[in-house]
Amino acid sequence: QLQASGGGLVQAGGSLRLSCADSKRTASNNAMGWFRQTQGKEREFVASISWNGGSTNYADTVKGRFTISRDRVKNTMYLQMYSLKPEDTAVYYCAVARGSCSGDSVTSYAYWGQGTLVTVSS
Repeated sequence: QLQASGGGLVQAGGSLRLSCADSKRTASNNAMGWFRQTQGKEREFVASISWNGGSTNYADTVKGRFTISRDRVKNTMYLQMYSLKPEDTAVYYCAVARGSCSGDSVTSYAYWGQGTLVTVSS
């Protein structure tokens, strides 16, 4: 079971760190990822990380501003977000991939957390 947390209201230019706790160790040997969704739009890829953290991938819209990481001892994944923009406002979801390598497609992920809302004010 995945539990995302850390969302909130922040001003543009600010930062937040999201966490995704994997209480049942679903992702022990699997890649993980973050997606986000705004009302009326499809869920979009944000970032992903391989099973051992050795490989990461980012959407162009967040590259250089967001950093994905994972702590396999704590079974937790993180998304550190800097220089936030109003267009980053969305519900952020964490997910466990079907395999050990990360991907940017929703269909590559089998398990999803409940989402945490990030609101960036201008």
